Amino acid sequence: MLSAFSRYRMVAPRTRVVTVTASRESTAPAALALPHTDDVPRRAGRRAGAASRLPGLALAVAIAVAATGIGRLVPIVGGPVAGIVIGVVVAALVTPGPRWRPGITTASKTVLQASVVVLGSQLSLMQIVHVGLSSLPVMLGTLTAALVSAYWIGRWLGVTGNLRTLVGVGTAICGASAIAAVTPVIGAAGVEVAYAVTTIFLFNISAVLVFPVLGHLLGMSQHAFGLFAGTAVNDMSSVVAAATTYGHSAATYAVVVKLTRTLLIIPISLGLAALVARRERVHATASTAVDGDTEQAVTAGIRSRVHVLRLVPRFLIGFLLVAGANTIGLVPAGLHPALSQVSVFLITVALSAIGLSTDLPGLRRAGHRPLVLGAALWVVVSVTSLALQRATGLG
Repeated sequence: MLSAFSRYRMVAPRTRVVTVTASRESTAPAALALPHTDDVPRRAGRRAGAASRLPGLALAVAIAVAATGIGRLVPIVGGPVAGIVIGVVVAALVTPGPRWRPGITTASKTVLQASVVVLGSQLSLMQIVHVGLSSLPVMLGTLTAALVSAYWIGRWLGVTGNLRTLVGVGTAICGASAIAAVTPVIGAAGVEVAYAVTTIFLFNISAVLVFPVLGHLLGMSQHAFGLFAGTAVNDMSSVVAAATTYGHSAATYAVVVKLTRTLLIIPISLGLAALVARRERVHATASTAVDGDTEQAVTAGIRSRVHVLRLVPRFLIGFLLVAGANTIGLVPAGLHPALSQVSVFLITVALSAIGLSTDLPGLRRAGHRPLVLGAALWVVVSVTSLALQRATGLG
């Protein structure tokens, strides 16, 4: 009994101490103040982050205002094209330093995505479904032509496998976005990504400048040019710029085609993941047979794990939501012209920032072979798009 009582005396005070301590912790003012204390640096960090973006954003907006004025004076050029040209010239003369980069990056990505979301107010979901389905023959034809040509022409030029894949996928689907999505799947090196993005960017700018002129020379309708731009131009920004220069109807049609085309990155990424996993399993099996190392067999295929939902751009979801709101009448018809102008101005801001981001030394470092491959694919996709339009009667 004495030993039992002693055990009780040893345990009981500890229990009471723990209880009292917990009570003090739960009622102490300092404990309640901790979250607020942690929020202070967070808020300060957000304010600092927002302030750091202001110089670059202001510069992009200033160029966009000037470009909009030029676009009104020379409608065939348009504000978006003028914006990207001014941005490139400014970047060539005075390279924007670190102070400007956060805002320029925000303008070239976030503002562009916002412009596409606003464009959804000009369309209904029925139009989107109709345009997406009707453009599939041209879309799938240009995709196949780009990927097959990338493989064979790239091999002939001696362009390495991953770089060849990145340039091919970027040309076939959605430029830098497709390159970013495929990079972790195939395990491409940073230098390969830089070369591919630089190559794609060069021909994006070329498409913005050349395609509207080509469309007028061929006498293409708004519908035909929208389909042409949506299937033959690489990046969303360049699609929007080229089509907006050609006309409002061409722009809305091209955006829907391009967004539908962007979704093709999902099956392409999954297919590449399967190929990479198969290649790594074969390599791991061979290594295990030689030296008994099972680590490669365990890790084989890790890079090929693809999160499908992450491949769907958020701005695409926003675009569909706004189009859905317009479909059920939540966007007043009287606001459509103003929203259209807002979208065009946001596009001009984004393209001005993209022009400011031009890496001219990177273009020189890329060498001639990736550029030749990019040029060849650009021509192949353009000719295929025009030929399929004529063959299917969609143009």
